Amino acid sequence: MNGLFPNLDAWVKRQREVKESFMKAEEHFKEADRLELILMSRQAFQHMIRTIEAFDQWLQEPMVIAHMPREMLVDLWSNLREIFYKLLDLDIEHTSKFQEYINKLMSEGRINPILTIGRKKKELPRFPGTPSI
Repeated sequence: MNGLFPNLDAWVKRQREVKESFMKAEEHFKEADRLELILMSRQAFQHMIRTIEAFDQWLQEPMVIAHMPREMLVDLWSNLREIFYKLLDLDIEHTSKFQEYINKLMSEGRINPILTIGRKKKELPRFPGTPSI
């Protein structure tokens, strides 16, 4: 790229480095313990959040708004919609399975009672402290 937007080259390089790091880190994820899996998942989510925020800012950039060809935007939406629906499906599936599992543990009396102090069942949002949609 030319000198007008050197940060674009740096961004692409950094994203490739992150991808390589994650691919290397997950080579043996099937043998990873619970903590390693939680850490990898959280790191991936944190990077996705930063990437999504940056992408959103990118689409607000006047240079992008003024010059991005429609074909690139169609391609972007085509890819984005697949990721979006896949993320929603993952969320629905994962949350539903965990809810079933937690209900099973509750019925067996295997929930750690310390984790339920001061909580009523209907007051538990999916992510405590985060408003639900």
